[in-house]
Amino acid sequence: MSIARNPSAYGTSVVKPADFAAFWATIEAEANTIPLNATLTPLPLRSTDQVEVFEVHYDSLDNVHISGWYCLPRQRTEPLPAMVVYPGYISEPTLPKAHAAKGYAAFGAAPRGKLRSNRHYNPGYPGLLAHNIIDRHTYGYKGFYVDAWRVIDFLQSRPEVDANRIGIRGGSQGGALTLLVAAMRPAVAAAAAGAPYLTGVIDAIDLTHTYPYQEINDYLRQHPESRPAITETWSYYDCINFADRIRCPILVNIGLQDNVCPPETGYALFDGIGSDFKKLYAYEGHAHDANSYAHEAVVDAFFQERLQPIAQ
Repeated sequence: MSIARNPSAYGTSVVKPADFAAFWATIEAEANTIPLNATLTPLPLRSTDQVEVFEVHYDSLDNVHISGWYCLPRQRTEPLPAMVVYPGYISEPTLPKAHAAKGYAAFGAAPRGKLRSNRHYNPGYPGLLAHNIIDRHTYGYKGFYVDAWRVIDFLQSRPEVDANRIGIRGGSQGGALTLLVAAMRPAVAAAAAGAPYLTGVIDAIDLTHTYPYQEINDYLRQHPESRPAITETWSYYDCINFADRIRCPILVNIGLQDNVCPPETGYALFDGIGSDFKKLYAYEGHAHDANSYAHEAVVDAFFQERLQPIAQ
């Protein structure tokens, strides 16, 4: 007789290292010595009568130059609330004109390796997840995470942005980056993470054999002796170990039939979130989409209430 699956009771094997906070404090201190040197280039071809579009460039860790899309409503009352959209693992950055039309200063993030941010670093997809995975000090996601949180630094520097009304969102890897940035940048006022990736990673590689997590299993097939080193590296990067730092209001949605980011990892992540206002939406009958189409109305209302944009 088969035993019914109960993702909410699975738990996690992820353990937070004793020097976790010190590890990230050192990286943050190094990143803080790097000037943003941000530039904005208007893009008339991408702009409309309602929305101005800019290409942004800024500097980040390891002298890597990062790009992103920045969209502003033409008719606006400043300061504006801001919305950051973080990209999935295989997707390119969002051109967030629709968010700008709702009244946000909207940023489509493109961490290293993404389109227009891949000149200095481009491990590919698949590729990023296993790049230098046995060394936490040089692991590919080290710079990737820094690139993601420096978007908030950029927005805080902008005169048209209300630094107290910054929201962040994303699905899959974008959900993971949303969690990471909410943890590392307390200025974030509200967050919504869908089908979060990079959560309970060491559990996920046993629960599923789909990509991207299969990249780790591919690596282990060639280097089986590396599992302890990979487990150690991921103990410093797993979103579960950042979750208790999250203090802003946050929504999380997962699909109970997700075979990319197993729901077990979503429950473990949610349990660890430190915010006093957190809501989990677990959708039966949905896989990695996590019912995102219907759930968008929930997310939109959440940000409307928390950030109060004025639509065009």
